[in-house]
Amino acid sequence: MIPEEIRKKIRQIQIHTRRVVNASFAGQYESVFKGRGMQFDEVREYTPGDDIRTIDWNVTARTGKAHIKRFVEEREMTVILAVDLSASGDFGTIEKTKNELAAEFCAVLAFTAAKNNDKVGLLIFSDQIEMFIPPKKGSRHVLRLIRELLYFKMPQRKTNISMALDYLSRITRKKATIFLVSDFFDSGFKKPLSLLNKRHDVIAAPVSDKAEKALPCVGLVEFQDAETGQFMFADTSRKFLKTYRNNNLKRMEELKDIFNSTGVDFINISTDEPYINSLIKFFHMRHRRY
Repeated sequence: MIPEEIRKKIRQIQIHTRRVVNASFAGQYESVFKGRGMQFDEVREYTPGDDIRTIDWNVTARTGKAHIKRFVEEREMTVILAVDLSASGDFGTIEKTKNELAAEFCAVLAFTAAKNNDKVGLLIFSDQIEMFIPPKKGSRHVLRLIRELLYFKMPQRKTNISMALDYLSRITRKKATIFLVSDFFDSGFKKPLSLLNKRHDVIAAPVSDKAEKALPCVGLVEFQDAETGQFMFADTSRKFLKTYRNNNLKRMEELKDIFNSTGVDFINISTDEPYINSLIKFFHMRHRRY
């Protein structure tokens, strides 16, 4: 049985995303992701004005009459939500943890995809593959994905993004749009990210919390690494805070360089900022490009 607390969260997310996924938002999604490919529809007899480059010479030779291949815009899309739910995501200093933000962000994407009759799948990973749900259509399927994201019991595990990307490369044959949602506390994933993005459309969503960007000056503080369990003390003096802030800025710049060099678009989301604004800005950027 699903705990009542999880049921309430699912209901809250459903209500919230229903408001967000309105006609305007769904229209922006469709304008960005739809119609970017062509698929074969039929062979028909040639008529004056048809492009001779579409002539099917095999059928023409067999029938003695010129025939052309007809293509239509590919409308259906496959979306895969690849979500890092390692222990470092169970952290948040505002209203929700990074993992809860990731679940809500994915819910908006999933409901928007379902509204456009697209298939949606889910991969949950840490330093191993925790769960994979193949892409399907329908709102009931989307509700299942959200339930799994919220209800998933995460052991104290680290992050292995390369492993998740390699897994997606093996199991995803048809071209898909893959949203990679993680706090990206990992390294060595540049090459598999580049390879996956050559076959699919990978969009990264780095998740962060305000306290990861800057800390208050509160004296001696004990910290615990969520993924290793190790403890350390730090004196949050000006010098320490400056080093902490600079290290975070350096990490974010390095992450941005990885995305830019691999051709991967990204949407920064944080527990202290409305992610819908970031999504709409991203849709506008994509629309101008295509």
